[in-house]
Formats: sequence, structure tokens, C-alpha cells
Amino acid sequence: MNINKEDMKILLKSEQGELDVVLMYKALADVVKDKEDRETFKKLAAEEGHHAAVFHELTQVNLNPKKKLAIFMPILYKLMGKKRLYLKIAEGEYKAAQNYAPVAEKFPEIESVKNDEKRHGDMVKSLL
Repeated sequence: MNINKEDMKILLKSEQGELDVVLMYKALADVVKDKEDRETFKKLAAEEGHHAAVFHELTQVNLNPKKKLAIFMPILYKLMGKKRLYLKIAEGEYKAAQNYAPVAEKFPEIESVKNDEKRHGDMVKSLL
């Protein structure tokens, strides 16, 4: 498959983002107090890992997750509290779905990832 430079840039950024949030959700699962929240974040981490694999299939580039979100989000959880942080996380999931829409038109395998991101936002909001 021949991917143009602009699409490759979007796909790589998306792959990196998915890898990063795997670590973020795992880190949050380790610090949250509520059992349902913990289980939800573990599930989200696994699904985001699958998303990273979808993008990797397209890019064929091996990226490493960055730990910044995994370090800061547990701190923000303690500083901001559950309600404000979870709303921000949900917004991020919804934004990812919007960002994936243009590339999902060109790469049909991303359509399910886009739909999952909206569902993820709904899942996080449902914890409130």
C-alpha cells in the first residue's frame, strides 16, 4: 500500500498517541480508588493497544510509548480529582475520534478505531 507523506504523518501521530495512552490508562488503573474505574482503565488500555496495532499495520514503523501521560495523569488525578480529570480524558477520546475521521475514509480499518474512541469517551464519562 502506498501512503502519501501527509497521511503517514497522521498515521504515525495516531499510532504514537495510542501507545502513549496504553501506559496512561495502566498508570491510572494503578492509582484510582474505585474498583469499577480500575477495571475500566485496564480494559481501555488493552483496547488502545489494539488500536496501536491497527496503525502499526499501516505504518510498519516501530514506535515506543512515551511515558509523559503515564507520569502526569496519576498526579492530575490526585490534584484535580476524578470529575474534572475524567471529563478531560473523555474530551481527548472524542477528539481522537474526530481526528481519525479523515483517515478512516482512506483506510477502512481505522473506522472501528474511530468508533471505539467515541465509545471510550462515553465509558470514561459513565464513571462519573
